[in-house]
Amino acid sequence: MFGSRGPRSPFPNQWRKLLALGLGLAVIGSLVAMGAGASAGVVDPDSNSSVSEEEYVEPAPEPGDPYFEAAANDGSWISYENPRDEYRNPYLGDGSGKVCVTLVNENGNIVAGESVPNTSVTIPTNNVTSWHSHADPMTVQFPLTDHYDRPLDGDQFGTSPDISQGDGYLDAHCIELHGNPEDATIEYGEAEISGEHADKINVAGYIQQIPEGDGWDTDIDPVTAAEPYAEAGGGWTYQTDASHGQVVAVLQLDAADGEPSDSDSSNSSASGANEPNNATNATDENEPDDDSPMPGFGALAALIALSVAVLARHRNRG
Repeated sequence: MFGSRGPRSPFPNQWRKLLALGLGLAVIGSLVAMGAGASAGVVDPDSNSSVSEEEYVEPAPEPGDPYFEAAANDGSWISYENPRDEYRNPYLGDGSGKVCVTLVNENGNIVAGESVPNTSVTIPTNNVTSWHSHADPMTVQFPLTDHYDRPLDGDQFGTSPDISQGDGYLDAHCIELHGNPEDATIEYGEAEISGEHADKINVAGYIQQIPEGDGWDTDIDPVTAAEPYAEAGGGWTYQTDASHGQVVAVLQLDAADGEPSDSDSSNSSASGANEPNNATNATDENEPDDDSPMPGFGALAALIALSVAVLARHRNRG
């Protein structure tokens, strides 16, 4: 009797161990597969940014740089070379000024318009500026980096203890006018956005200043300081003690998280309606039915059932 039971006693224990091991591996494998499938659908936080375009950073020229123009001895102003800086011929007086455009993202950071290609802003100016090759009207194309050797040329906003005006980073695209009579009136109209992504740019407002010896006040935030067109002024008249006037049209992107514009959404719907049936079917084949079991559990259930059947069969035979 002992001899007949002795050789059989190890097998049930081995089968139980093997079955337990197999069952454990099946569970682990199924969980890993489910985890891998879930992680593939997780959106990278970096791809879901709250801005549609990252900040464009360009340090202002320093003394010794070819684009550094001049600075006042008393620290009241600083100037940088601008290829859109022109002098009236004939020169009629000391009336000078700027018309600028600043584009910011949803967080108020300076951008170059890389996210809005084939889009432009036009600012009408009166015939007093018609001698300037970039005025009457002024048109700025985006992205700035694709259309201009000097995309930004002014440091209009921010402060720094190291320089007299601005924070040391360029933030505006400007035209500069010199040589107008001191009693001339410069006028500008409302900014008009046109082109492929016009619906992604809002006009935040306008900032107009007529400095009286102290230069442009940069200690302001472009978005919060911007005013509606009617309140900003729409222009200025030069005076002997206020011969320099400036206006900045502040534009802000409005397409956070990569949200498609209305035109993009309609185009997508239209193209979807014209897609061949096989494309739709291919998509359906990759998606589980609403009443299908959770992916991964079918294989797990089969393995469990098989393990239980084998174990039961062995016990019956024993």
